[in-house]
Amino acid sequence: MPPLKTCIVGSGNWGSAIAKIVGQNTQKSNRFDPVVKLWVFEELINGRKLTEIINQEHENVKYLPGRKLPHNVVAVADVGEAANGADILIFVIPHQFIPKTCEQLMGKIKAGAIGISLIKGIDEGPEGLKLISDIIREKLKIEMSVLMGANIANEVADEMFCETTIGCKNANSGKIFKELLQTPNFRIAVVDDCDTVELCGALKNIVAVGAGFCDGLGFGDNTKAAVIRLGLMEMIAFTKLFCKDTVQINTFLESCGVADLITTCYGGRNRKVAEAFARGGKTIEQLEQEMLNGQKLQGPQTSAEVYKILKQKKMIDKFPLFVNIYLICYEGKSVKEFITCLQNHPEHM
Repeated sequence: MPPLKTCIVGSGNWGSAIAKIVGQNTQKSNRFDPVVKLWVFEELINGRKLTEIINQEHENVKYLPGRKLPHNVVAVADVGEAANGADILIFVIPHQFIPKTCEQLMGKIKAGAIGISLIKGIDEGPEGLKLISDIIREKLKIEMSVLMGANIANEVADEMFCETTIGCKNANSGKIFKELLQTPNFRIAVVDDCDTVELCGALKNIVAVGAGFCDGLGFGDNTKAAVIRLGLMEMIAFTKLFCKDTVQINTFLESCGVADLITTCYGGRNRKVAEAFARGGKTIEQLEQEMLNGQKLQGPQTSAEVYKILKQKKMIDKFPLFVNIYLICYEGKSVKEFITCLQNHPEHM
């Protein structure tokens, strides 16, 4: 078997942290080609192209400063060129950019290639819910898996121990992804409940916005714990609504579920921006521009997509936490009213 070629589609904070792992692992294994292509959305940093900086200095100075990337990770500005000949495609870009990126890749993907999405978000399709992995699968005609977990990118890049979850229906592909991505400090569990893994990764960002509101309003740890618990209940109820009989409750106990929910509600950009929003004076969009250095927020946008789906299904009253977070972010509802959705939350869902 010729060695498998890998392309990472996306080079933000999380994409660069994953590139560090993949670059190191491909050097150690005969199964993989050591050259890892990294698609970089080209931008100028102090007059120099970001691809040039990464290829010469082996550091993504904008999105993962202070951490060196392995020399075998090669930045490429054209996404079609980066993906050309790749056997494995790792998708790690903000979810709002996926349709356009897939269009640029159509007809350029190697037959038999497999993909894995690290993208935390969902889309709203004509039938309601549309998973990001489904969009990629349909547009590019490739087998897709997902990776989600309690993985704050800077901590992963600094090789602090954490766990993650791969949702993968094909056992052979699961073994390939595990070999490509696992390290002693990045421990992977593979499960076959892919849709639940992916929905956990998207929905927990909405709950993190609620946790940030708590912090900005000066509520205590008890209130934040209630947001996390009620948020988890809504995550489970929403997943059951859309995945019907395939949901395995144990998946919520994997890293993609409760662990990712906790870490995102105490760290992470959604919580941070929501805290600043609750302190007042600025919109979500203004804070994203000011605080995130070009990164994109996923929580508020996911709440908008979830709201549209719930409205379509006439189920708005069943998800008070998700719905109120949307109304506060986008419809001018006062953040000071956030506590009422907790006080009036149904005891059982």
